[in-house]
Amino acid sequence: MRTKQELSAAIRQDRRAVLVVNAHSRWGRHLYERACELLATAGFDLLARYPVEQPGQLERVLAAAADLGPDLLIAGGGDGTLSAAARLLAHRDIALGLLPLGTTNNFARTVGIPLQLDQAVAVLTDGKVVDVDLGLAGDIPFTNHVGVGLSATIMLRTPPRLKRLTGRVAYPLTALALLARQRPLRVTIRAAGSEHAFVTHQLYVANGGFHAGRPITADADADDRLLVAYAVGGPTRGGLLRDTLRNATTGHRRTLHEEPFLAVDELWLETDQPARVEVDGELRGRTPIRVGLAANALRVMAPADTRDR
Repeated sequence: MRTKQELSAAIRQDRRAVLVVNAHSRWGRHLYERACELLATAGFDLLARYPVEQPGQLERVLAAAADLGPDLLIAGGGDGTLSAAARLLAHRDIALGLLPLGTTNNFARTVGIPLQLDQAVAVLTDGKVVDVDLGLAGDIPFTNHVGVGLSATIMLRTPPRLKRLTGRVAYPLTALALLARQRPLRVTIRAAGSEHAFVTHQLYVANGGFHAGRPITADADADDRLLVAYAVGGPTRGGLLRDTLRNATTGHRRTLHEEPFLAVDELWLETDQPARVEVDGELRGRTPIRVGLAANALRVMAPADTRDR
């Protein structure tokens, strides 16, 4: 395994990369050719390039791309695409390059990647390799969050066409349609020798610093060796709506030391009856579940001024 400095130098000097774009993502199909042009202009020697039309083929294509032995695997798409790439590249001597082409782009925001395509490519050209933490939902690595409650139902029911047409507004629109039928959960979290109980429609455990395109807190990120568990609202639907609005508008001013945040490195999560679990927007089993951390598990190409712990 090369050092981060050695891998950064190899990327700058040789520009050996592969490109995988989820053409089914919100902007993937539209910007694929433009991404290829920008990367060629930046001097990248693309060993292969893959526009993935069928979401079910994404993991297979990512694995084939990594098998070519690039220094940099450039993934274009939304959070689901980048999470799949991160799972594949965990603990490997390949850096992940991010082209945020999705709906909310939470992981790209966490790592400090600009959302404009030309600026994101500039990070691949002029940035550096850093390592960040991955969460572990059971044994499944994740970049952003684990969600239990309404978010899992939203992931199951949000129409793909609505996501493409309205972007991140698709999720609250779907939530409003589902909320009348949603029942609250009794959630128990055991962590650091303590037990915490909630009655809520929604609970998240975050590894990254953003949710729904907004900061969770001013000091949460994916390189702090911490998970952040927090309930959104209490037992009433009105509380869920109120907390969702408050989190969206005040997250940048809040800290991990405030209510309702619980910052730990590992936890056990149970519900009063088995509930669906969504991991980075994909349904991945049911509660109970252990959520932990893999510290510095993923190498990412980030802006040159990124603080790397």
